[in-house]
Amino acid sequence: MSDATFDVCPIGRVESPLLDRAAAPKQGDEGAPETTIVFDDAMRGGLRGIDAGAQLLVLTWLDQGDRTVLAVHPRGDTSRPEVGVFSTRSPDRPNPIGLHRVTVLAVDDLRLRVSDLEAIDGTPVLDVKPVLGQIGDR
Repeated sequence: MSDATFDVCPIGRVESPLLDRAAAPKQGDEGAPETTIVFDDAMRGGLRGIDAGAQLLVLTWLDQGDRTVLAVHPRGDTSRPEVGVFSTRSPDRPNPIGLHRVTVLAVDDLRLRVSDLEAIDGTPVLDVKPVLGQIGDR
């Protein structure tokens, strides 16, 4: 395995009423509140073409994740046997990257109001990508 490292800089942050991991749903479609992604001013040009109704994949850095964890009980349910973190969506993992499918509800300059984002307040945003439709619709 290579000892290579990568520099990744946040492009924005999550503003959410969720203030700690215990309050967050396990997945965005399990009751996540409306949330705002606030982008750094330097990212302004990258937001062109994102409109209300867009489906996006948001990559976050789950900065409260435990990077030493390699096995977990799925969904924290200790009645289930432990499995490797790579077969789960646990925030505790060697590289705590979060992947969230969201719907844009509103766009206001550098702010995207979205649904289904279960990230807690202050979570760094690494990237945003559109959800692609069928091959003929791209």
